[in-house]
Amino acid sequence: MTDTYEAPRAGGRASESVRFEVSGTDPESAARDLAAVHGAEQWSAQQTGGEFVYRYTAVGDTEISIRRSQMRGVLRGAMPISTDYIVAWMTSGSAHLDVAGQRVDLHRNVPTLLPCDTAFVFAAEDHDQRLVHLDRELVHRIAGEQLDLGDRPLRFDHAREPDKAMYGRWQGALAALSRALRVGGPDSETWTEAKSLAIAAFLETFPPQLDDLPAELALPRNARLRAAVEYVHAHASETVTIADLAAVAGLSVRSVQESFRRVFDVSPLTYLRDVRLDRVRSELLGLDPQVGAIGGVARRWGFAHLGRFSASYAARFGEYPKQTLRR
Repeated sequence: MTDTYEAPRAGGRASESVRFEVSGTDPESAARDLAAVHGAEQWSAQQTGGEFVYRYTAVGDTEISIRRSQMRGVLRGAMPISTDYIVAWMTSGSAHLDVAGQRVDLHRNVPTLLPCDTAFVFAAEDHDQRLVHLDRELVHRIAGEQLDLGDRPLRFDHAREPDKAMYGRWQGALAALSRALRVGGPDSETWTEAKSLAIAAFLETFPPQLDDLPAELALPRNARLRAAVEYVHAHASETVTIADLAAVAGLSVRSVQESFRRVFDVSPLTYLRDVRLDRVRSELLGLDPQVGAIGGVARRWGFAHLGRFSASYAARFGEYPKQTLRR
């Protein structure tokens, strides 16, 4: 029997309780129900041998929810950009992601931050997977209180592997969340405290990367330009147009172009390219030269033509990507 489920709309009250289950034995229903849970358009599921069965449960509230996905069969689909940060790990079976052509395997009992700012494709087989959904606004609010953010935007790198020393802290925070739900429920003070501890553990397990914004943006006259620049930093891996920046800043397209020229002496799209190049360099410096894949990193940050990317990279940093990787 499958319970019906309507995916929550963005902008809903943060304190709303979350408790639902979808389950059944029909691949078509599984594809429909599980895609709806994640706000996706179309997934596929199929039998692998023996009886097909699936079950997906979620408990908590719209700020933090603890979830479990189980299936005897194969599930594939495209995952859209989520309004949550999602940490996932396998307890059995297999699953992998395809992020801009780069394969990412999910390993047993290893927490993985799913891509935050880009859509991706996944495949899972005969799996038992645990997930935790964390509301972005809550994470940003607590990060602002606990970290010295100043005016810097907050972003996370899904490709960065967490420190193994933090696994215990993360598991302890999840145990406290489960206990708070069991004892007090999602309206209790115990649950509220457990959520704060879970966010703190998340920030330690997956440390955010902080971009230093140009000092000129602190001037009142640049407030609208600042909104556009912050959007660039927050969405650098996505398709960003000048029209997008104009809408965010409340300016005309021409005014956005003139503002970038006045303050940075570059066009908006050149500024975006430079931010992307900085992100690529940051990733390359952290990669193992033996396993690093420059093309996958470049494509993830929007560089489809690797020849032009390499030339732009060398012009900005005075060395080619391969030289950076060998550092």
